[in-house]
Amino acid sequence: MDFFEGIEFWYWWVAAVVFVVIEVFAPGAVFVWLGAAAAVVGLVLLAVPDLSWELQLLTFALLAVFSAFGWRAYRKRNPPPESDHPTLNRRGEQYIGRNFTLNEAIENGLGRLKVDDTIWKIEGADLAPGTKVRVTGVEGTVLIVKPLDDTSE
Repeated sequence: MDFFEGIEFWYWWVAAVVFVVIEVFAPGAVFVWLGAAAAVVGLVLLAVPDLSWELQLLTFALLAVFSAFGWRAYRKRNPPPESDHPTLNRRGEQYIGRNFTLNEAIENGLGRLKVDDTIWKIEGADLAPGTKVRVTGVEGTVLIVKPLDDTSE
């Protein structure tokens, strides 16, 4: 218990930095609120140096819980704006709806397709080279294609 009696304000600030560093490596918007609570407790202890360790821990716990739940409630009422590039990091989804011409045949339901500067695995009905196809979906790193009807071009 002697350790807890000797807690100084900067201990809380070190804890705040540690929590924020953990948040950087394990993002989830949890440790940042623990870090904020620890920083505030450090400020309170700087203003009131004789605050007991029990009150410090209680203040930390209350601030951590209220800040985490407060942020969650705020984000529920104020969701982030929709991205103007929703498929930015989902490259395969960017190709859904685009039409391509097969360079290689699709055999046994599998094939390959050159899209821009990348060769993609494709899945679909068996088709001959030169057939025009449309990308209709993505499963992991495999594009799902269907033949284009001559009338739908």
